[in-house]
Amino acid sequence: MATPDEALEPDRAAAGRRALISVHDKTGIVEFAAALHGLGFEIVSTGGTARILSDGGVPVTDVTDVTGHPEVFDGRVKTLHPAVHSGILARSDRPDDIATLAELGYHRIDVVCIDLYPFEAVSNRNPPAADEELIEMIDIGGPTLLRAAAKSYRDVLVVAESDLRTEVITALEEVAGDPTAIPDDLRRRLAVAAFERTAAYDVHVATTLHARLICDAGEPFTDSDGAGDPPPHRLLLAAGAANHLRYGENPHQSAAFYPASDLVGVSSGLAAATQHSGKALSFNNYLDLDAALRFCRSLTGDEWTSFPQACTVIKHTNACGVAVSTDQQTAWSDALASDPESAFGCVIAFNTPVTLRTAESIGDQFVECVIAPGYEDGALDRLCQKKNRRLLTLPDLTALTPELRWRQIDGGWLAQSEGAPVIDWSAVRCVTSRTVDDDQRYLARFGVAVCAQVKSNCVVFVKPTDSGFTTVGIGPGQTSRVEAVRIAARRAGQRASGAMMVSDAFFPFRDGIDAAHEIGITAVVQPGGSIRDGEVIDAADEHDMTMMFTGTRLFRH
Repeated sequence: MATPDEALEPDRAAAGRRALISVHDKTGIVEFAAALHGLGFEIVSTGGTARILSDGGVPVTDVTDVTGHPEVFDGRVKTLHPAVHSGILARSDRPDDIATLAELGYHRIDVVCIDLYPFEAVSNRNPPAADEELIEMIDIGGPTLLRAAAKSYRDVLVVAESDLRTEVITALEEVAGDPTAIPDDLRRRLAVAAFERTAAYDVHVATTLHARLICDAGEPFTDSDGAGDPPPHRLLLAAGAANHLRYGENPHQSAAFYPASDLVGVSSGLAAATQHSGKALSFNNYLDLDAALRFCRSLTGDEWTSFPQACTVIKHTNACGVAVSTDQQTAWSDALASDPESAFGCVIAFNTPVTLRTAESIGDQFVECVIAPGYEDGALDRLCQKKNRRLLTLPDLTALTPELRWRQIDGGWLAQSEGAPVIDWSAVRCVTSRTVDDDQRYLARFGVAVCAQVKSNCVVFVKPTDSGFTTVGIGPGQTSRVEAVRIAARRAGQRASGAMMVSDAFFPFRDGIDAAHEIGITAVVQPGGSIRDGEVIDAADEHDMTMMFTGTRLFRH
């Protein structure tokens, strides 16, 4: 049977070492191919990769000379051919496989080095790429080759990541280029890395197309209030390589941080933050920073242009204090004053670059972490004077946007859309005899934004300042709402007098209102909806308080 390989030089065919190389990112590929060639491998390649290698002085056999078939459909079909896949999938310990390979005139492929079309990078472009361009970035041949080579890991070295190339060359040099002598542990690691890469790629394709073709196309299903994208039919998760942490919440627990980026340098959130000082972030640092960002983002955006400076002080994922102001240093001072005792060893977030004046005000306060979009000249140096303080920059500290968030529970996962609370403030009702003015409504917006991020059951006490708004007491995460009021009252002390109390859910009894009145609260904001709303309203009227019903519950468990 005549075969395309009959055209190869006799010594090349006899050598029996063949590597298939086809990559989109050509960085370092000439050096890798040259090293393989120097170890006696015939290099088979495709299209642009073959040209780059040839121009770099590496002898190359074009894949079309192996398959006897031209690349077609603008390169969509080039390696999907038995002459390629037979050389990968034939099993060396199966005589029938080897006999069939010889009968067909095909040769083994010992090394497969493939990367994939940059679907992740294109899908993350801003402004977004057109659907047609994105679809063209769905790689077919690449994942197929990687999976085939990984399946045949006992016979084939599969190189799915550029940072594995040096290790592969070093291993081959140690065995004089004999691919059959490579240790099994390396083969297994290479195979798993390839399957992880194709799995992550498929997850990104599926989730991106769900957002593009289902959600954006107006799929009939939406969640109960129509807010946010509907959850996908299946939960598909993929992340970047693990950043192993010293331990978890406690020293006896192992832990790692997995960035949400998909191995293409496209990072977001804390994965995109730059750390300037201090020890590596701990598990608890990550949790507290995540909470700090949620609070800060909820007070960032068009709604807060009158008070553009936001500061959040976090301890154990709950807020000690939150403030907005026209002045950053004032926002920090107000947030700290809300609960200075609990703020010892806190995490701070700002939504604007930290000024030198603010850095001087923070001074020697014991702070675990500070995160902000940037730092003015001198501010970073001043904050770094405190040893082991972790300082981070996150340039894209923008307003909260609706997104699906996942949480693992025993036996499965929960998903829900999350973002800033969606409240129609034109429909918010004052239900007491004493009415509210526009200033109180604006203060209520601040209180609701903070309350939505505090663990339930919770209440927050808020007040206006000369330059913005601030919390003066926070009662988080209680099983009893009246106990949340008592805790917030202890935190606020005399500052509770004249404050507004915002609750994440309705008051089931009037005792919470009575307790609030005793400490000087003059206004209440709550969702309403209790069968005892009438009693609660009567209590507020008796105490000459104002009360607004938002109609929106804000639990955060």
